[in-house]
Amino acid sequence: MTQTAASTPSPLLSLLRRLVSIEHQEVRALLLSFLYFFALLASYYVLRPIRDEMGVQSGMRTLPWMFSAVFVSMLALVPLFGWLAGRLPVRRLIPTVYLFFASNLLLFYLALTTGAPRSVVAPVFFVWVSVFNLFVVSVFWSVMADLYSTEAARRLFGFIAAGGSAGAVSGPLFTALAVPMIGIAPLLLVSISLLLASLACFFALTGAVPAHQANQKGLQDRHRLELTSSTPPGLLVGITKILQSRYLLLICLYLGCYSVLSTLLYSQQMVLVPQVLGNPEERTRLFALVDFAVNGLTVCAQVLLTGRLLTGLGVTALLAAVPAFNLIGFGLFSVAPILPVLVAFGILRRSGEFAITKPTRETLFTVVAKEEKYQSKNVIDTVVHRGGDMASSWVATTLQAAGFSISEMALAAVPIAGLWLVNGLYLGRKHEELRRSSGHE
Repeated sequence: MTQTAASTPSPLLSLLRRLVSIEHQEVRALLLSFLYFFALLASYYVLRPIRDEMGVQSGMRTLPWMFSAVFVSMLALVPLFGWLAGRLPVRRLIPTVYLFFASNLLLFYLALTTGAPRSVVAPVFFVWVSVFNLFVVSVFWSVMADLYSTEAARRLFGFIAAGGSAGAVSGPLFTALAVPMIGIAPLLLVSISLLLASLACFFALTGAVPAHQANQKGLQDRHRLELTSSTPPGLLVGITKILQSRYLLLICLYLGCYSVLSTLLYSQQMVLVPQVLGNPEERTRLFALVDFAVNGLTVCAQVLLTGRLLTGLGVTALLAAVPAFNLIGFGLFSVAPILPVLVAFGILRRSGEFAITKPTRETLFTVVAKEEKYQSKNVIDTVVHRGGDMASSWVATTLQAAGFSISEMALAAVPIAGLWLVNGLYLGRKHEELRRSSGHE
């Protein structure tokens, strides 16, 4: 009788087994990991609409300086953080990082509530949020890699990632609902609370992973994080690998076109939105609703469409899909440079990037040799991506200073979208050639 009762799965376990392959002893660790990522991304996405509002308050002229500061900060801090991560135990590193960011948020809250000059606070906050996102998300997956074995990771990481997706939807939704009632500054306290909640989940999680499912090397031998994304090989080596490969150069061009168009559209948002909405809370609410729509559409598309589209249409078609949409979208926006068109175009464009282009772009590296992939991908994800943001922000500011209207700037983006489309088609065909020649199936 006792054995029968003990062998009967609980309702919670039965429900989880419909979603993921899981054993009874893994339930607590899985749920804590889910909540950890949920709280972490919710904390960030509460802040992201505020960051966009701070960008508006800073003004178009400061945009290239802010993107430049993000780029320089990333290049300087990522290796420093990798050095720190290699020397501190996990249980000291994570609280140090999260409490540092939480204390920063508290200082921003005090600055916003005590009348500190927005001209100073706004650009600093914009840069800070971008750096915050870089570190907290990268360190999360490093923690997961250290806590779970490879076998457990394959079964459980998809469900854990869904926790982050839920947080990415809930965070901006909360901001959109709350900002008209409580204003902007108190939302920083909400973000702090969520960040501390993620830290509490981390402490509970370190003792919850079953011993036979844990990554024993990560937990017992070293007790430190191996941050491969934060301890990149030499920058010069990665650049050399890229310059020696036409295929990698095509990938750089593809990502570069995306970055340029993203920044051009963002610059137009910074001009148009304050012309229509004069209240900071109204603008923050709009940015939050946009993030909510983007993340909601992305999750739905990832669950229902991405895998099927990749299998059915192939890499080449998907690499061309979002550039083709951008070609049409920027053309339409140049004819009708109004806020509803900007918002609709921006939502569909970003959700298409996250749900279709980014997963497809990652498959391009499956035909690249392991060493070459490791050396080049760090450069592409950092220097090319963020460097493209920085360079295009200066171009956008120069065009505006030259007297370009919103419509004319949108029209200037059309040939870039055309280049992106042609490059995507060529890159997809090149990928198929390499896949066949290397025997990847």
